[in-house]
Amino acid sequence: MTPWLTILALVPLVGSVIVALLPGSRPTLAKQFTLAVSLITLALTILMALQFNGASTEPFQFVESYSWIPAFGISYSVGVDGIGLVLIALAATLVPIVVIAGWRDVDANSGGSVKGYFALILALETLMIWVFAATDLFMFYVFFEAMLIPVYFMIGRYGGPQRSYAAVKFLMYSLLGGLFMLASMIGLYVVSAQVTGQGTFDYLSLVGLEMDPTAERLLFLGFFFAFAIKAPLWPFHTWLPDAASAAKPGTAVLLIGVLDKVGTFGMIRYCLPIFPAASEFYAPVVIGMALVGIFYGAYVALNQNDMKRLFAYSSMSHFGFIALGIFVFTTIAQSGSMVYMVAHGLSTAALFLTAGFLMQRANGSSLISDFGGVNKAAPVLAGFFMFAALSSLALPGLVSFVGEFMVLLGTFQRYLIVGGVATLGIVITAAYVLRLYQKSMTGPLAPKLVGMPDLSGREILALMPIVVLTLVLGLFPAPILNVINPAVDRVMTTIGATDPTPTVSSDGSGQ
Repeated sequence: MTPWLTILALVPLVGSVIVALLPGSRPTLAKQFTLAVSLITLALTILMALQFNGASTEPFQFVESYSWIPAFGISYSVGVDGIGLVLIALAATLVPIVVIAGWRDVDANSGGSVKGYFALILALETLMIWVFAATDLFMFYVFFEAMLIPVYFMIGRYGGPQRSYAAVKFLMYSLLGGLFMLASMIGLYVVSAQVTGQGTFDYLSLVGLEMDPTAERLLFLGFFFAFAIKAPLWPFHTWLPDAASAAKPGTAVLLIGVLDKVGTFGMIRYCLPIFPAASEFYAPVVIGMALVGIFYGAYVALNQNDMKRLFAYSSMSHFGFIALGIFVFTTIAQSGSMVYMVAHGLSTAALFLTAGFLMQRANGSSLISDFGGVNKAAPVLAGFFMFAALSSLALPGLVSFVGEFMVLLGTFQRYLIVGGVATLGIVITAAYVLRLYQKSMTGPLAPKLVGMPDLSGREILALMPIVVLTLVLGLFPAPILNVINPAVDRVMTTIGATDPTPTVSSDGSGQ
């Protein structure tokens, strides 16, 4: 059997090493080689996805397992279900887009090595693939922490004026969360040894493990704390605006569009199946945090003058919807959360990349007050910017609407009031999205933008795949739902959750 997942991870890893070894005097060659490797990885991902069997009853497909540290029951084990597959596909799709869009983000005068930046992108792609494919808890933890390294350097060496502060803050928050998860992971190993006579980190062996309720709740908190920071969920979000505003647009796309999904992925993959009783116990708290995040993120975004910080707080609000869908324990809401993750990755890419193109034409400024009338000078750029804004708004017909609608529908099924409150958050989202477009794209042309060029062919090429995927999956979401739904059904079965049964009155009308 073809070791698809190992090949997928090794291709960008080998590519990263080769790019790092290229002569520093050949920056264009480093970019071209990085793009070629990322496209090969995407092609391999598509080939693997075409062989994925949505009707399979196996929990994971493309499974590989090799003993790594047998004394502690640690193995190199990988495999994917529909949830892991779509997130690997998201990462493989966004990396070449980021490479094309960021072709000129780093040069010899920017204070960092061109080949170093692109080598870090490929290294990060490898770690993203492994973290979504790991089926050994220890292996997952290793790559969960290792992802911090390339991101730290991508922000700290290649970011804006506040890059050092933002990179250190990002690293400290993430390491703190990782330490809590490490403590819980060790505790889980001890519990498994007590119950079965042999400690293990194997995911399938840990699912359904009988443990003391108090111990389960404590171990759950360690994992949840790490995932809530990574997500980021309120109130663990404060590292995100600084990191997003300091990072290059391409770095921000990978950070928020893919890496932050590891947090919500961890909740649905690890927290729910391994700690089902604790997940149910803490669900009201998590739902409350999600609701606060939805409104707090949207409200703060409404008052931002910096586009990058606005997008960061907007993402925090969106992650509130994703967490809400996971912890209301309905099938449609959990499937909606997964669709929302993909949709958010695409809309975030569109927002940061179009903003990045705009900033390049305004001497690097990301302040909304420095723009105005862009649609007069660069109508194509303004059109893409509007599409990105409407995608963030979850306009019907776009994939973000599918995810948001499913999350809210699933929430209404179990918690009518919570669903109604969450729906109100959409109003604030509309307010800050429309305010952003009005202030930056309409009105008189800002003096510093006089004579600004419209999007080039390369920039349009970077944005078009996002537009096409957002539209196609919005109008025809069946391909992604057919992959996700069986995995979500298994999660619901594993945790013993059932969808609420609609009540019908004697005259046939719903109550």
